[in-house]
Amino acid sequence: MISYSRPEGTERERKKMRMIWFDMDGTIADLYAVENWLPRLRASDPTPYAEAAVMLNMSLLARYLNKLQKHGYGIGIISWTSKDGSEEYNEAVASEKANWLHQHLASVSFDIMKIVDYGTPKHNFLKTENDILFDDNEAIRNEWTGEAYEPSEILSVLAELLHAE
Repeated sequence: MISYSRPEGTERERKKMRMIWFDMDGTIADLYAVENWLPRLRASDPTPYAEAAVMLNMSLLARYLNKLQKHGYGIGIISWTSKDGSEEYNEAVASEKANWLHQHLASVSFDIMKIVDYGTPKHNFLKTENDILFDDNEAIRNEWTGEAYEPSEILSVLAELLHAE
């Protein structure tokens, strides 16, 4: 698994920072459109994660995220590994996901990146009650105690946040 936190500011500042969290599969990376994605994952093939197309204008997303970071927002990833994957396979999945992010959002310095075991409750990673989550899974959005949005709302919500600054 990958667990990364960028050490910036004091502990108090980090605790107060409002986070914007992104799921990957089905939210920013179109894993489910990759040909034979499920049989390939079940065969312990991590390449569908690398082959996933982007789901929105990544250049615009990167600009919004970099501007929001300058206004004090934290940017994070919470994504699951493959269901029923071995430890070795899940490490390969986490690596592919990190590479995908680097390829498509290279200018974004994520404050926190959590690529965790399938089914790990994402609300466990809330930093403040005002954290924002973008996730394609309705059940996960319903469990989130901050603000939670569908992938189709990413750019409009981020634009609203920027406009409010």
